[in-house]
Amino acid sequence: MDKLSKKEFGLAILNGNASAIIVALIPAALISQLLAVMPQIEIVKTLNMMVTLAQSALPLIAAFAVGYLLKFGTIESASMGLATFIASGVVTNHNGQFIISGSGIILNIMLTTLMASLVTVFFHKVLGQLRAVFEPLAVLVVGGGLGLLTLPVMVFIQNAIGKVVEAATTTAPLIMGILLGALFAILIVSPLSSVGIATAIGLAGIGAGAANAGIVTASLVLAIMGMKENSWGLFIAHFMGSPKIQMANMLSKPKLFIPVIIASAISGGVTSLFKMAGTPFSAGFGMSGFIGPITALNESSGGHLGIRVMIAFFVVPIALAFLMKYIFINKLHLVDAKDLKLPEV
Repeated sequence: MDKLSKKEFGLAILNGNASAIIVALIPAALISQLLAVMPQIEIVKTLNMMVTLAQSALPLIAAFAVGYLLKFGTIESASMGLATFIASGVVTNHNGQFIISGSGIILNIMLTTLMASLVTVFFHKVLGQLRAVFEPLAVLVVGGGLGLLTLPVMVFIQNAIGKVVEAATTTAPLIMGILLGALFAILIVSPLSSVGIATAIGLAGIGAGAANAGIVTASLVLAIMGMKENSWGLFIAHFMGSPKIQMANMLSKPKLFIPVIIASAISGGVTSLFKMAGTPFSAGFGMSGFIGPITALNESSGGHLGIRVMIAFFVVPIALAFLMKYIFINKLHLVDAKDLKLPEV
């Protein structure tokens, strides 16, 4: 294990988790809407099962990604995977039966990968030649045990954020749209689960449309501002995948939140005025799999629906993204494209 600085260690935790989110959650985001409308023949059911279970593998993938970035060995990374999996919230006990469901509490997954990493470093030194035998158990019990202790706290925090979002939906439509657009833009690049919060509070209707538009705009702002520094694959991953890949950069450079919040607030307000609706599932996903626009077409009503969807989810977000790039990079020089550079995955 190479010795890393505190900053390098922290970035490895953030980047590892961000990479895991891409791998685990994007397959379902890309094809879930398509699978839902297809005839439920055996192959469609199998594909649905595959992408659903892939989401539940998030904690395992996160631990391995973090272990890779920290240059841990196979045993160390696998041991972290066990600890993170049992502390993620993916597994629940119902009358003595263990059920695997969902992708877990992302905030606790991140915290557990951090704690398990530190525990792994400790036992790597203490156990010496015996680590191949005892390290998996030691990391599982200590790292996973600590994660289980923090899990209720992280659930409480996520639910508290959900209540804030729920309160925003009781305001006037325009104000609600502005608040939800900005709030979900923040959530999508934070350790919190925007999908989990939207689902937990049953965010639907115009509020869901505004939240989705905020995420769409956040992804395009980050993609376009950093387009000179990232490959085309990573550029597309921002909006067809998830802008959460920028989480490490956002948390280490808080100034990046300024253009994201401004643009997403405007977009959320416009979407509310256009009466674009959504569901709890679509609210937290953004453009992934075109879930936002497709759901808006299905859930909204009124004339010229197709045109309103194009303006709300494509024209306005793209225009705002280029405007933010012009203002904050070209004119104010508050942001540099290098601030948004991502590691190749």
